[in-house]
Amino acid sequence: MGADELKNKAEGLAGKAKETAGDVTGNESLKNEGRADQTQASVKEKANELKNKAADAVNKIVGDAGDN
Repeated sequence: MGADELKNKAEGLAGKAKETAGDVTGNESLKNEGRADQTQASVKEKANELKNKAADAVNKIVGDAGDN
């Protein structure tokens, strides 16, 4: 797991903690901020997955071309 992935996981967990704290204290603003943080972390994770898949596809194409 790379540094970006760890950072995104940490942001997601921090967002979950904010959401929970907001829920427990009745602070809707904090709860919504936590949800937004989790969504942002999830979007970043998906972007990293797509980037990795694209890089893998390019590497496969380049590797296959070099085998010929």
